Amino acid sequence: MSHVAYIGIGANLGDRRAHIRHACDLLRQTDGILSLKLSSLHETEPVGGPPGQGAYLNAAARIETLLDARMLLQTLLDVEARLGRQRSEKWGPRVIDLDLLLFDDEVIDTPGLTVPHPRMHERRFVLEPLAEIAADAIHPAAGMTIQELLGRLSGGEGMKGGCTGGAVRKPE
Repeated sequence: MSHVAYIGIGANLGDRRAHIRHACDLLRQTDGILSLKLSSLHETEPVGGPPGQGAYLNAAARIETLLDARMLLQTLLDVEARLGRQRSEKWGPRVIDLDLLLFDDEVIDTPGLTVPHPRMHERRFVLEPLAEIAADAIHPAAGMTIQELLGRLSGGEGMKGGCTGGAVRKPE
């Protein structure tokens, strides 16, 4: 049985476009991932984290997969590691960040995995690219579409979007 998942993608170190493209290529080559559709790239200023980091490129992707949510999360973490992601500072600069945002219509809250992403509904830099490819997708905990969630955001936070910190991985 296949599943539909949505991921947030961000990068603010090095050749950001190349890192995002490479991450998507690695995901497409992964056994159990059947397709990947990518939104356009959105350049945003960092939100939170240490001062002085560079702007992010953010995107969202729709993935059709045979993997379950935990296996998909591990795949995302493996791709991050292959591209040189180091988790040394919360919301710090990163080569690549892959966050599992939604997985089918599931609500998951287990050690190490929370879906829907716990802060996606308050982050314009996540919702804008996601709305491009999944405006009518339902946030299962909020019971609202992505477009409705985006419409609820004020003009403040997120017009400049930002760091895709806060992955679904809980602190260890």
